[in-house]
Amino acid sequence: MRILVVGGGGREHALLWKLAQSSRVGALLCAPGNPGTAELAETVPVPGSDLDGIAGAALERNADLVVIGPEAPLIAGLADRLAAAGVAVCGPTAAAARIEGSKAWAKEIMAEAGVPTARAVVVRDLVAGLTALGGFDPPVVVKADGLAAGKGVVVAATRVEAAMALTALLEDDALGPAGRTVVLEEFLEGREVSVLALTDGETIVPLPPARDHKRVFDRDRGPNTGGMGAFAPPPDLPEGFLATVHDTILAPTVRALAARGTPFRGVLYAGLMLTADGPVCLEFNARFGDPETQVILPLLDAGTDLAELLAAVAAGTLRDAPVPPPARETSVGVVLAAGGYPGPYRTGLPIAGLERVPEDILVFHAGTRRDPDGGVVTTGGRVLTVVGRGPDLAAARERAYAGADAIGFEGKHLRRDIGG
Repeated sequence: MRILVVGGGGREHALLWKLAQSSRVGALLCAPGNPGTAELAETVPVPGSDLDGIAGAALERNADLVVIGPEAPLIAGLADRLAAAGVAVCGPTAAAARIEGSKAWAKEIMAEAGVPTARAVVVRDLVAGLTALGGFDPPVVVKADGLAAGKGVVVAATRVEAAMALTALLEDDALGPAGRTVVLEEFLEGREVSVLALTDGETIVPLPPARDHKRVFDRDRGPNTGGMGAFAPPPDLPEGFLATVHDTILAPTVRALAARGTPFRGVLYAGLMLTADGPVCLEFNARFGDPETQVILPLLDAGTDLAELLAAVAAGTLRDAPVPPPARETSVGVVLAAGGYPGPYRTGLPIAGLERVPEDILVFHAGTRRDPDGGVVTTGGRVLTVVGRGPDLAAARERAYAGADAIGFEGKHLRRDIGG
């Protein structure tokens, strides 16, 4: 099997790392890739935003399966383009991927499916937003409807802060089209959990649950980011958690999407809050999460063939594929970010110490590139994800930070409380 993975971040590096372990895989390709993926796959110099270019590359290179990592190409219709060209694809159509592309539409689907979720109001102008705000007790959550790279959510401690967030989105156009519709949502107390599930539109196979750390600084301070680290599985989940999530959240949503004529084939990611009343869905994503993927895939045992599973998703035969056994280890992933992220940051900074990372620790590249001399330098805000594994959370954290501390670049920033 020849598999093309679309994307160039840590998620795609982790996908290729696991796919490379499959006896079914004859060749791996990655578009556009990074220095880490280049160690595992042929680099295809086509960005994921070039839908025709990706479809053409898949045909030219005789790809048997295309796995789409990032959300933007999915929402733009890359899966549709590939299917029209006769290429098998693991990833939802643009119509189904709207569950991530529009938080307001996702709320409609949840209401239709009877999925437990936070009370919310959708507004499209500032007057309506300020009026609706009066119906919420602070803190209140203000969400941009569209894609915002993980930075479109404000948890406002007061109505004044919420009004400022509404003004920024609806009057100042701070996020452009992504913020011209806003979801005002009640704040829920609890612990966040992410559940990623493979589905072919009928069968659902949940993967080990994870918890990520979105704020840039320790103790969940500072602005939201794309994710500063994650760990899996969280040790505080109640017995039967995944079965409950399957029955009350995942299965009803998959059925509702199919009933609308938009069956979902790919990875359905449920962002949940574990409340005193059980798991409640905050939002959905339409793809593998980042950095969650980097800590989930290392927990799949050697007998779990990711290529077989993803091909079954694409073919609609997931019911016939072996179900991965429960995780027996714990993993912790620490993101090494550029100084200043998620604000302005420098790039082109040499990265030292990659060769000093102990062999039992995984390093997934994201914002990196090769310089003209062959060295690895920074090129993004989130530069690397360093993953440690162990029999428990403490052991996995120790290994992750041992790896993180071996690597250096000017301005390197990381949180010290991932998994804490």
